[in-house]
Formats: sequence, structure tokens, C-alpha cells
Amino acid sequence: MTVVLGVSAFYHDSAAALLHDGEIVAAVQEERFTRRKNDPSFPIHAVRHCLDAAGLHPDQVDHLAFYDKPLLKFERLLETHLACAPRSLSAFVQAMPVWLKEKLFLKHLLRDHWRRLGGERIPLLSFPAHHQSHAASAFYPSPFERAAVLCLDGVGEWATTSAWCGAGRELEPLWQQDFPHSLGLLYSAFTVYCGFRVNSGEYKLMGLAPYGEPRYRDRILEELLDLKDDGSFRLNLRYFDFACGRRMTSERFHHLFGGPPRRPESELETRHMDLAASIQAVTEEIILRLARTLREETGERHLCLAGGVALNCVANGKLRAIGLFDEIWVQPAAGDAGGALGAALAVHHGRLGESRTPRRPDAMTGALLGPAYDEATMETALRRAGAAFERLSDDELDNRVAEALAAGKVVGWFQGRAEFGPRALGDRSILGDPRPAGMQSRINQKIKFRESFRPFAPAVLAKHQGDWFEMTEDSPYMLFVTRLRADRLRPAPEEVQGLERLRHPRSEVPAVTHVDGSARVQTVRPDIHPRFHRLLSAFHARTGCPMVVNTSFNVRGEPIVLTPEDALRCFFKTDMDLLALGPFLLEKTQQPNDVSIPAPPDTTEASHPILKATPKRVRQFAVSTAVVAAILFAFFFPWLAGKGPLWNVAAGCAAWGLWGLVFPRTLTRPYRAWMAFGQRLGRLTTPLLLGFVYFALVTPMGLALRLSGRDPLQRRTDPGAESYRRPSDHHLNTRLEKPF
Repeated sequence: MTVVLGVSAFYHDSAAALLHDGEIVAAVQEERFTRRKNDPSFPIHAVRHCLDAAGLHPDQVDHLAFYDKPLLKFERLLETHLACAPRSLSAFVQAMPVWLKEKLFLKHLLRDHWRRLGGERIPLLSFPAHHQSHAASAFYPSPFERAAVLCLDGVGEWATTSAWCGAGRELEPLWQQDFPHSLGLLYSAFTVYCGFRVNSGEYKLMGLAPYGEPRYRDRILEELLDLKDDGSFRLNLRYFDFACGRRMTSERFHHLFGGPPRRPESELETRHMDLAASIQAVTEEIILRLARTLREETGERHLCLAGGVALNCVANGKLRAIGLFDEIWVQPAAGDAGGALGAALAVHHGRLGESRTPRRPDAMTGALLGPAYDEATMETALRRAGAAFERLSDDELDNRVAEALAAGKVVGWFQGRAEFGPRALGDRSILGDPRPAGMQSRINQKIKFRESFRPFAPAVLAKHQGDWFEMTEDSPYMLFVTRLRADRLRPAPEEVQGLERLRHPRSEVPAVTHVDGSARVQTVRPDIHPRFHRLLSAFHARTGCPMVVNTSFNVRGEPIVLTPEDALRCFFKTDMDLLALGPFLLEKTQQPNDVSIPAPPDTTEASHPILKATPKRVRQFAVSTAVVAAILFAFFFPWLAGKGPLWNVAAGCAAWGLWGLVFPRTLTRPYRAWMAFGQRLGRLTTPLLLGFVYFALVTPMGLALRLSGRDPLQRRTDPGAESYRRPSDHHLNTRLEKPF
């Protein structure tokens, strides 16, 4: 028996995934437990779930895999500050403390967290490269024996784009493009400029694009980047500030596109819609060129995708439609959360050399890899809340929910295991009827509390997919956008522009049809998702419509619900009409006024282990403060040497230290107060010290390097060059145990 646990943490969207003899047993994001969107902390709750799902104790884990190489990432950070000095002072002061205190000592940090989990034996540690983790997450669970693999994101250690070739258990790195020349960061720059947040607003920008025209496409290609035929490019860094500062874009960028960045929540202008359409068109062009290069160079007929950019389902759909590859498979947790799974798979197949047998449709089991809750747990949550509910059989529940959906009601649907990744796929979903014209606006504004322009996805019975959509291939994870069939579409008035286009339904199912006649399709098959398939079948039998609106069970700014309590909180604070919680059905109109759901548990202390007053830490605190107090007293009052006051102080310090050793729990409050004081003091003194280091060391070293002609950021473009890519390190599998 071999158990490998993969972890992604400390940047954003931390997660854990567990393999048992190569089988994916569990995978889940930490944010679902802590209720903090994109939680970057060590995924201690996610790890506990993975161990519980496998029925294992921490000491039974053989390998612990972290999803990148921290020392290589620190090298890139230092090189960037040397290249940017003296302009990067604020970014340097912000980034360095966490590196100097934690990230540089990641092995010790991981071991400390492992002991908190109850592990006495530390597993063997591995550190696959960031893009190696992405590539492994894309290829190994895919249904292909052989495939080309393309990874696209913001940045890993250095790589921002990488190409791989997978065959059996082998995953060979081919070439890469390095920071700061990043498609992910380019897209994020436009996301911020249009008034949305990095790491969560990219979906909004993609959804906004069809409302505009790509008027700025040529300007982007001419001014912002030098794009080669093979898809590699270099950014013109005069227009960006993410490498050297704390902003994504520079004043030159703002001048080029007609004004300052849009303030969040302010009115969207036609210019913002056109910018969204333009950067989406540029992104699609870059991805198409990269994919064409991979097809020509590898000869592979299958393609796997991962990295945050692989969640751009519009680009994925267009890439699939042109037919460069016979089949395309995208990791459903393509972002950093999926890196936890990829790290575990890289160790299993790379370090351990275990064989691989591809399976159809894939090895992800529908991405239903998170926690499930039994009927007793759900009923306990309902009774504690004082909610009114009824228990139904599966058939009764399906028919009641289908009837409610057909009547225009919105239903929260909580069943089975939670999904892994950013999409709700029918276990933690909000459902609606796609036929009413006002359904999209109602769910967006009254239930999700988000922008009205954002589209919803249809979950459609797979056998009826071809009756409605141009795409006939499976899309179980909502990762491909396609157009509705021409006979299902309605013409759009030519004179209507911008957000006014929302008022004019484009098809028979307007709630899932975007203004350009497209839809982000989820196909549902009985062998992958039987429970959800039965509900869709009941709705189809009642209405003749084989699909429903499927959106994630959450409100804006919150993670998707995980527990029955999360579902109840969301249900009662929104305008949802019904909640199907396992076999239990709740109707909003029948609920008493005194329903009370407990607040989610406070996980602050778990996320900041330094504040946790363990007996070991309190003992260390008592002894160290006693020794320091005695030394300081002797240093400042040397004339008292050998006299009574000094002996009294020494005795007091000794008593303090001894008391802490014997009764550590009695000093919990002083320990916490001292640590809090130290943190506040550090916030004042650390920037001053780092500022001195920056101007005394970093700035002169950076200037000297630039005078010598060295530029790690590769800011110069070369119109005569055929490519900006470089060969990848072909020894990654032999250095999996190294953090560099």
C-alpha cells in the first residue's frame, strides 16, 4: 500500500488531495472549510478530510508532496527585485517578511503542520515544480495513453507557459516561457483595469466580452506584446507594473486605453466591454498558436490543459471546434488547487515509478471528491436550526423539485460529495428553469447578489446535447463554451448594444444563452452522476426541456457551500424558494420566523499556528523570557552584581521559568499577549529594517547587474527572433525531493 498526499498552500486557493495506490480517494479546497474565498493557508482541514475519507492516520502517509519548489520561487523574487530596484521597495517590504519567517523554511513548516495533525512520523517530502504539478494534474487523470500537455497560468517558479509530452507514466518537459511574460498576468491586468479582482474577476471579464467588440485587439498586439508564430511572446513592460510594483498596470497603459482603471462597482462603459472582447480575442489567438505549435512538434492527437488560463472555457471551446486535436481534456481543478492533485500524481508516477492505466471517461470520478454528509447529520442540522422540512423518497424528491423548477422556482440542491474545483456540477448547485426570460437576472441579483450580465451554464442530459448545441463531445466539467444550434437561436436586434442586449432573449432557453448565442455546457451522464441525471430526467419528462440552469451554491464573495449548515445559511439569506438537502425538502414559505443557524466555526487560530498556545511553545516562552530578563537586568544594572536585588531578580526569573515548565497552561494568556505584542512591534520595525537592506544592498547590486548588461526580466523584444521560449529542465523527475 502506497499513500501519497498532495498539498498546495501559501499563495491562493490551497487544497489537499490523497492517492491510495494511485487511486484518487479525495481532493478538496481549504476555502470550503474556512469559508474564506481563495484561502491560502495550510489546508489542515482539507488534509483531515482526505485522511478521514481514506480511513487513514497521518502516520500511514508515505509521501507528502508540495506543489512547487519554494527556493526557485524565492530566486525569481530576488532576481525581480534586483532588476527593478529602486522602484520595487513597497513590493519588497510586503513580500519579504513571510518569506524570511516561513516560506524559506518550508520543510520545517510542513513538519510542524504535520505534527499538528497528530503525525509522529513525517512522510518523505517531495517538491514537484509548479508547472510539473499542473502538467501531472492534466495528463495522468486524462483518458489518453499519449498526449501533448499545455500549462498556462500567471507564474509558477519562473515558468508562465510550458509544454509537455505524456506517454504512459512518463511526462517529458519540452519548453517554457518565463516570467514576467505571462498570458495569465496579461489577462489579469485587464481584469483589474476593468474593475474586477485578480483570481476571481477573470470569469467576469470573460463573461463581459460578448457585450463588446474587439476594437482594441490590434492595439494590444502592436503595443503591449510581441507575439511570435509559435505562440511565445514578450510583454512591453513599460505598460505594466506587476513585476516591480504593487499595481498591475502603469500610467502609460491607462493613457493607451483612454483613462484610469474602472472603480469596482461603478458603471460599466462600452469601453470596458470592448476591452474585455479585445483581450479575450488576443488570448484565444495566443492559445491557438501555442496549440498549433504543439500539434506540429509532437504529432500527438490528444491535448491536455491545466493552469488558471485553462479555465477560460471560451478559448477552450474555440480550440476544440477548430479540430486541431482529436480530443481535448481539461483538468476540472485547473488552477492552483489542482496543483495539490498534480503534485501527488507526479510523485506516484515520477518518483515512485508506478505504472498508469488510462480509463474512460477519466480518473476524476466526475470531480466529486470532497466531503459527503449522511442523512443523520443533515437531519441534526435541520432540527438544530428549527427549520420545517419533510423527508421524501428519491422519486418523490425528483418529482417535487422538477415540479417546482417548472413553476419558475429556484432550488438549492445539496447532494452527495462536494465537487473539487471552481465549478458546481450537480452536488452543491443552485438550479432553475432555463426557459423564463427573467430567470438569469433573478438568480444573479436576488440570490447570487452579483452582476446581472454574468451568464449561467446549462446542465443538459448528454443524450440530448446534440439537439440543442453545436458541440457534440462530452463536457462534464463546464469547461467548454459552444454555440446553440442555429434552429434554436433567435436573431438579435442589430441596433441594441451593450448591456441592453440582456433584454432580448436569444433562444428558447434564454437563462443559459449568452448574448452571442453561446453557452457553457455541462453534459450529465447516468454512469458519472446518476443522482443529478435522475433529476434532469424528471424535469425533462415534465417539461420537454432536457436541461436546467446550474450555478454554484453560494453568494458573491463566498466559497461554494460545503456542509449542511452552510447550505442552510445560504438558503435563508437569499431568495431561493426550495432547498433539497439530501432526502429532505424545505420550502421557504413554510419556514418559521425563529430559524437559527450557527455561524461558521472560527478557524483563525488554526490558520495562524504561531498564536496557538501549545504546551511546548508556552514552555519555550517561559524559559526564554526568564533567561532574557535575567541577562538584561545584569547588563543594565552591573553594580548590583553579588548583591541582594540581583539574586532576587534571578530567583524570580528562575521561578517564572520553572513554573512555565511545570504548569504551561497557566501561562497561556501571557504567551498570547506577548506574541501579539511581538507581531505589532514587528509590523513597525520590520519595514524599517527591510527598507535599509533594500537601499543598502538590493539597490546597488541591482544597478551593478544592469550596468553589466544582465536583465533577468528579458525586457528587450527582438523582432527578428523566431521564438521567445526556452528548453525546459529535463531533470525534474530526478529532483522531486529537492525544494530547488
